[in-house]
Amino acid sequence: MAAYSETIDLYSDDGKLLKSGVTLDKISPLVNPATSKIIDLTKRTINVNLGGIQNALKTGKLGKGKSKIRGRELDLAIMENKDAIVARIKEMVQVEEGDDTEILEFNNGQLLLVQVPKKRLMNAATYDAAITAVASATTYAIVDQFNIDAFNASTVKAACWGGYPHTMDMEGALVSSILSIPQNNEGIGFALRNVPVNHVVMMTGRNSLQGVALASTLETAGEFEMGAAIGAFERYQLLSYAYQGLNANNMVYDLVKANGETGTVGSVVQSLVERAIEDKVILPGKKGGYFQFYDTKDPMLWNAYVAAGSLAATIVNCGAGRFAQAVSSTLLYFNDLIEHETGLPSCDFGRMMGTAVGFSFFSHSIYGGGGPGIFNGNHVVTRHANGVAIPCVVAACALDAGTQMFTPEGTSKVMGETYGKIDVFNKPMDQIAKGVDLIA
Repeated sequence: MAAYSETIDLYSDDGKLLKSGVTLDKISPLVNPATSKIIDLTKRTINVNLGGIQNALKTGKLGKGKSKIRGRELDLAIMENKDAIVARIKEMVQVEEGDDTEILEFNNGQLLLVQVPKKRLMNAATYDAAITAVASATTYAIVDQFNIDAFNASTVKAACWGGYPHTMDMEGALVSSILSIPQNNEGIGFALRNVPVNHVVMMTGRNSLQGVALASTLETAGEFEMGAAIGAFERYQLLSYAYQGLNANNMVYDLVKANGETGTVGSVVQSLVERAIEDKVILPGKKGGYFQFYDTKDPMLWNAYVAAGSLAATIVNCGAGRFAQAVSSTLLYFNDLIEHETGLPSCDFGRMMGTAVGFSFFSHSIYGGGGPGIFNGNHVVTRHANGVAIPCVVAACALDAGTQMFTPEGTSKVMGETYGKIDVFNKPMDQIAKGVDLIA
């Protein structure tokens, strides 16, 4: 990748300086070790709801929804035999004794987080290798532990694997991943962008800026994966990631602080334009009657400023109302006002606005298919903005006070109880700043 001389200062979610003078390349998902760890663990960590498997088998509630298969109940003392089952899962999942296989236990062992060894993914075509290995090992460990016969083994398999293979994915499975299956991805490179907003909200404990950092990291890594960060566009992506995702130069924090008490979407526009003029990112150009046009010699840096402003406007507006639903209209009208105020392109050169129009319709308008929290960067509605829309949606849902039909606690509680206990997922801003020091 290119070497960059321009630097940024990284700030925390509470506006404190974490690391100064960081060159742009050191936050790249290809370079920063904390970002690499986020991507690595996203691919090879798998949830096993061991307590849920025990309850599902006892009641015969297998697969998604309210399906209950009477006569197929199995009353197994899984939690009483938890240690033996966990040891057996590890034995089968590991490739070599003492490799990087690890099983973390939460809620007294009712939830497991299995880290599959790197060798399984290195020697596989897709990241499916992680969830299939864990689902099979969990099934086998339970069957083996309780001497389940051939007629009942399929019931154990259904609890672990869900509806697969008569459904394309593992519908209703109690073994799960952050990632969806590759067949559900909208196209090349969308896997890391296929993480629901509510998952990110719960993994970061409803902290809006930490959630933004995690979402932005996954979105940016996805943009790199799909070839959108090659040549001059690498700097374009890194600048947006820095200023919006990692609160570079404390811009997002400053904008929110200046407008948090009495501000509006319009006042955030004013604050952002003033900051851009002060930093000499834009300067007055020609006049057209009463209208003052602005020019910029660095459209990529201007775009990063507008991405940060879009996030700040979201936090100010959705935070004031404690409602997530306003995020789509905020993204639309903040960027519309930016274009009218400056004559310069809005965020992602108009793609943020285009995304917001469709998002308004599909999240809560006459279609009303679901709240913002169940969307992701892979969705046909929200995929178009290059990594800058979903972080704003995460912030809105983190600040939401329960107005959604699908709340983070309702859809993604297990993510907070497992992945949310790991530092790179829970506090990515801090870990990425620390990661800068580890780069040679």
